[in-house]
Amino acid sequence: MPSPALSTGLGLKAEHYDAAVSAQAEGLWFEVHPENYMVAGGPRLGWLEAVREHHPVSLHGVSLSLAGESEPDAAHLQRLAALADRIRPALISEHLAWSAWNGHYFPDLLPFERSTEALHRIAANIGRTQDALGTAIAIENPSHYLRFDGHGWDEIDFLAELARRTGCTLLLDINNVHVSARNLGYSAEAWLDRFPQALVSEVHLAGHSHDPALGEALLIDSHDAPVAPEVWALYRRFIARAGARPTLIERDGNVPGFRELMHERDVAEAALRESAGALEARS
Repeated sequence: MPSPALSTGLGLKAEHYDAAVSAQAEGLWFEVHPENYMVAGGPRLGWLEAVREHHPVSLHGVSLSLAGESEPDAAHLQRLAALADRIRPALISEHLAWSAWNGHYFPDLLPFERSTEALHRIAANIGRTQDALGTAIAIENPSHYLRFDGHGWDEIDFLAELARRTGCTLLLDINNVHVSARNLGYSAEAWLDRFPQALVSEVHLAGHSHDPALGEALLIDSHDAPVAPEVWALYRRFIARAGARPTLIERDGNVPGFRELMHERDVAEAALRESAGALEARS
């Protein structure tokens, strides 16, 4: 499990570098997509190193294509390992999805059929990644937009089995839970209550939007709005059962000022402290 010094953090944006360096909140940390920093030098990497001098940093990858038919690109893994050696991140995570197949590349995180064959393939790719990095990574539960009829595994069982086979941990994205439950028509609360809390090393919170054509009938994990009340309620439900976990506020579109993001971070921080007090009172 990560250091208890990690409390609640923010996705780091270029326009907030200076504010991030000077921020003083206890337990504050920042997360970046490593693909934006896998270079030998330059101002962007210099800014990240400056932030890292003051706050823990996490690397949240979007392009390893762990569910793809091929092994992760060896050159990509080498660059990721070099960045990790340089930054010494508190956490490293990746998505349970694919973005490359048979030499074709897609700018998205795409779904797959949860078969035993896929389980073997993904577990092997997680193992290769962890061997290259010399550490365990966390795997994020995806958002779902369409129902697949061919799944051979329940989603939670699939994630838990990946963790058992590889030693990876799980990144629980609670906005993804809400979006998927609404889109596919099941209970987010029941799904969350089944999630293996002991395997969770990080939690993500984000905003979502309605599909432009279908409206509320289809929610999109857009990361371009504040965390919704329904997602806050699910978050409080989870940490009331599981206790505190390092928690990140994600915002990738319509990015507000740093102070507004810190206000959302303060809401998560207050929820963590409230749950810790409640758990202590019960023990």
